[in-house]
Amino acid sequence: MSRRERISHVDTAWLRMDRPTNLMQIVGVMIFDGRLDFARLRRTIEARLLRYRRFRQNAAIEGNRAWWVDDRNFDIDAHIKHALLPFPGGTAELQHYVAELASTPLNPHRPLWEFNVVEMETGDSALVARIHHSIADGIALIGVMHSLTDGHANAPEGTPSSPSELDTDDSNVDKNEVTEGLGDLFWRWIFQPLTDTTLAAIRLSGNLWLKYVGLMLDPEKAAKYAQLGTGIAIEVGKLAMMPNDSTTRFKGKPGTRKCVAWSEPISLPEVKAVGKVLGCSVNDMLLASAAGALRKYLANKGDPVDNIEVRALVPVNLRRPGETEALGNRFGLVALELPVGIENPLARLYETRRRMEALKGSLQAMLTLSILGAVGMAPKFVQQQILDLLANKATAVMTNVPGPQKPRWFAGSQLKQQMFWVPQSGNIGMGVSILSYDDKVQFGLMTDSSRIPDPELIV
Repeated sequence: MSRRERISHVDTAWLRMDRPTNLMQIVGVMIFDGRLDFARLRRTIEARLLRYRRFRQNAAIEGNRAWWVDDRNFDIDAHIKHALLPFPGGTAELQHYVAELASTPLNPHRPLWEFNVVEMETGDSALVARIHHSIADGIALIGVMHSLTDGHANAPEGTPSSPSELDTDDSNVDKNEVTEGLGDLFWRWIFQPLTDTTLAAIRLSGNLWLKYVGLMLDPEKAAKYAQLGTGIAIEVGKLAMMPNDSTTRFKGKPGTRKCVAWSEPISLPEVKAVGKVLGCSVNDMLLASAAGALRKYLANKGDPVDNIEVRALVPVNLRRPGETEALGNRFGLVALELPVGIENPLARLYETRRRMEALKGSLQAMLTLSILGAVGMAPKFVQQQILDLLANKATAVMTNVPGPQKPRWFAGSQLKQQMFWVPQSGNIGMGVSILSYDDKVQFGLMTDSSRIPDPELIV
């Protein structure tokens, strides 16, 4: 008999967020020194990845609810594939291959993941992984991938390098789900403090909408809801009334085809050393560099750059210490305006630092996680309208995830480089990913081909 588990509200929101123009799959690339042993790779994945029950389960949607259901016909060979790159089989061909996969939906009738091994003209192998965002966020998947690798080449194949989540996955279920009716609190907490003007701004009008989101409050409970404080109301107002960022060629309705590019590895100790001298964090340095790269690209295209602001949605990890290996999504989003319009690199760096400091006390991350949980309970059309409102105020999604800082081996082959891209929602057409590994850091860029067909000119 197949086991069935309720998908958390937040993960349900991610499961239903797919659209042809933006697929909700995290795409990763690992490049190895030399050829991968495909048979050993398969054994390693079978022994280690399938210890996570989620990778043996299908996602089933029933009305407004969703379930993880054991796949009775699970076949690992349907998820691990072997391909050859077109001639000459270099980085450009690999990037095109990754872009094609990023534009292709995962099979909805199987567990939502796939690994593709490709051979390169250099004699190296690459592994392109696609995992649906409903399974886990980037932080969790870094932990998953870490559990597939080892600290040396000759580690036993069936022994994970660190403890991993096995058949139990209670952490993936929202604690609010265990008590009937508590889900309505999400809606009330989020929308109760809003003024009529703000409600209009987020298109929540009409008695049916108000009843659905739980704004018809019991007077006896009004004091309890009021205790939430003005902080949430202020942050909701900021999100709802946030003006659009600058109009640039980066922004606009995307098509269905993606482009992918990544930078050469950059020395992380050098970035740290420069940041220490300038009084800035590594994160400040990298974000300011991204802003500078976007400015240079626009300028080279002859576009205006003065006073340009490019808003990026930046994921913030909300996991407690020790929860990094639990699957599911535990992050919120903050809106960061990248100061693309500032020409002087130092001035741009310090303005980036100032803006990041201002966000540290923000409740946006917690609020957006709550919104995701709330819309995961709502009908899909409600979810789409609310999330589109937020996503359409931004131009990019930007992530910075730390990876292992020592060399790792996967199925006996040493990992040389790794990159990943998180999906974009709504009409966002650009994803910027920053990933560190083995004392190096790399930028990855995914763009909509109809708007930015040449992302390699940015990275």
